[in-house]
Amino acid sequence: MIHSRIVGTGSHLPARVLTNSDLEKMVETSDNWIRERTGIEQRHIAADGETTLDLGEHAARRALEAAGLRPEDVDFIAFGTTTPDLIFPNCAVLLQERLGCHGGAAFSVETACSSFMYALSIADKYVRCGEAKRALVVGSETLSRITDWSDRSTAILFADGAGAVVLTPASEPGILSTHLHADGRYHQMLYCAGGVSRGFGQGEVRMAISMAGSEVFKMAVSTLSKAVDETLAANGLSRSAIDWLVPHQANLRIIQAIARRLDLPMEKVVVTIQDQGNTSAASVPLALDIAVRDGRIKRGDMLLLEAFGGGFTWGSALVRY
Repeated sequence: MIHSRIVGTGSHLPARVLTNSDLEKMVETSDNWIRERTGIEQRHIAADGETTLDLGEHAARRALEAAGLRPEDVDFIAFGTTTPDLIFPNCAVLLQERLGCHGGAAFSVETACSSFMYALSIADKYVRCGEAKRALVVGSETLSRITDWSDRSTAILFADGAGAVVLTPASEPGILSTHLHADGRYHQMLYCAGGVSRGFGQGEVRMAISMAGSEVFKMAVSTLSKAVDETLAANGLSRSAIDWLVPHQANLRIIQAIARRLDLPMEKVVVTIQDQGNTSAASVPLALDIAVRDGRIKRGDMLLLEAFGGGFTWGSALVRY
């Protein structure tokens, strides 16, 4: 039986840093207020002309370098994003051109903050079916482009960045299982108004993120807690089997609630939100790459990855790194 295994990780953040003190000058808020409610201290913001594809390319090249592969070795790309460069071609096709790996499947996945988890699940299945040998999975966002900087409920949260992983076939399971879900009944709790058929910014339509914060918080904690139980049950494992939780970096209090559900001390949870904010589809691969490169996550460790996003959508993966 063929399995898939993560053989390389990479990430990239824009150079510009926007601190809570900077936000105090832009909107009615304070450093203490932001820290207490979200855990965020600063976030990275793309420069003018710097795109989702640019960030994703940097992360992808770093992941390929870590995997010991050349860009032209890639035969499959799944690119998770909510903020693509163009309506079409999709970001995966554009990345394929930049890397010079022509001919393989290349497509984008849009499920808001869960986009990377969906892309990872799809790539895992392609590798296990034998249809991909060197799969590149990217999560990249420039959420600053759809953030209303006068709305303090969202301006304090969202940021830009990219992360990537490379999957190759393996005889032993690397990705043990993935679990994807969605429930469109809650789409109005977290969304971005405007689009192709509705018009971009025409009339009263504003291209900006809207969120019912407290409701999203409650749903995220409840839903992700169930996802944790589902993932462990599917693999016949207890909570004690998890070495590291690598969660979506949406809110520190959500992360802490999931850690309590797993009976994991926060020392075994990868937390990057204080430095990066909520980078949506990029947050899980970003956190994974940071923990791999600083030596916290080691080969053989059992990882639980999870994310929750607008839609609502959510996904989890159990990974033997």
